[in-house]
Amino acid sequence: MPLDCDAFHASWIATVLNLDWPSRSSSRMGDDVERIKRQKEELLRLFDEASEHGINAVIFQVSPTADAFYQSSYLPWSSYLTGTLGKDPGFDPLKFAIQEAHKRGIELHAWLNPYRVSMDTKPSTRKELRNSSNESPASVFKSHPDWVSVSADRYVLDPGIPAVREWVTNVTAEVVQKYDVDGIQFDDYFYYETASSKLDDEKSYARFGTRFSSKYEWRRYNTHTLVREISDRIKAIKPNVRFGISPSGVWRNAADDPRGSATRAGKTNYDGDFADTRRWVKEGMIDYIAPQIYWSFGRKDVSYGTIAKWWADTVRGTKTDLYIGLALYRAGSGTTLEPNWQAGEGVTEIKRQLELNESLPEVKGSILFRQGFLSDPKLKAASNYLKKTWGKCKPRKVDGKK
Repeated sequence: MPLDCDAFHASWIATVLNLDWPSRSSSRMGDDVERIKRQKEELLRLFDEASEHGINAVIFQVSPTADAFYQSSYLPWSSYLTGTLGKDPGFDPLKFAIQEAHKRGIELHAWLNPYRVSMDTKPSTRKELRNSSNESPASVFKSHPDWVSVSADRYVLDPGIPAVREWVTNVTAEVVQKYDVDGIQFDDYFYYETASSKLDDEKSYARFGTRFSSKYEWRRYNTHTLVREISDRIKAIKPNVRFGISPSGVWRNAADDPRGSATRAGKTNYDGDFADTRRWVKEGMIDYIAPQIYWSFGRKDVSYGTIAKWWADTVRGTKTDLYIGLALYRAGSGTTLEPNWQAGEGVTEIKRQLELNESLPEVKGSILFRQGFLSDPKLKAASNYLKKTWGKCKPRKVDGKK
């Protein structure tokens, strides 16, 4: 079928742990002038690469761990920029990124992780969070220690505390107010737990959850309320800025709910992340949903085709657009459970997934996880395939000034 150049052809640019940008080596450069030059050059290379691959939107991570890649009144400057939490990097990365993306006809959606404060709980991390540079606001870890808990072996904000929700909403609103972003996106890190590191929110449940029949119901209420309040705030500030959520692939298994998908996912939005994403779609609370369907067609318990079609059925007749997150990083590296990823150096599976997306009228686009893999030598075949297909599309005009 013909290529739809009006579709949302996007990629995620991850800044956490310096995954896609900026390079870790640049953040350790002693000469600030040279560091700024290098970091800007690296970002321009990413945007040029995106253009060559026909990418018309980037999801740019601007607050991975309660820190900022922009001038914030609430958050310290990210240590991923300079190696020091709170240190002014000497330029505004988000402002620069928006200007350069728009020059190339690329939308820029600011990606924030609402509750995550750190990637580990090491003593050195605690020390850094308590002693960030005074060139920007202190870490929330220091200013509001009563909001912080441990979950999945990371410091997180407790979503059950109403003041936390208000703070996250204000952080998000600041980006919309001050910057010409085309969208705001949250991913699946709402209640993020592991079997060995659960969130201890008994105190906040006892204080704020007494009217709910279970802690799980209360947790879903907290997540729902955050999303609703942020959606309302964005629309009040700039109605044209789009608000999207990118959850993990499965809302709920049919074995647990007849409205769910014919899957056997180990963790779901509803029961694992306490995020009723289906409800947000049905109630029109979000402008788009971008489920991360990071499995192949051949994975029987969580088949790509089954899940993509379920989401297409779910958004049909709603105001919410559907974009699907693709596991570009898996192309060419099959496993015993999913050998399909190896066929044709990964091109066979990626091609099949994109063709299904294009055949379903409800699917308005695809997002690649993640940008850095387009230049990975091991994924050259998949990268070249995208360049030959999406790359045929001409740059679009991005209006700016939402």
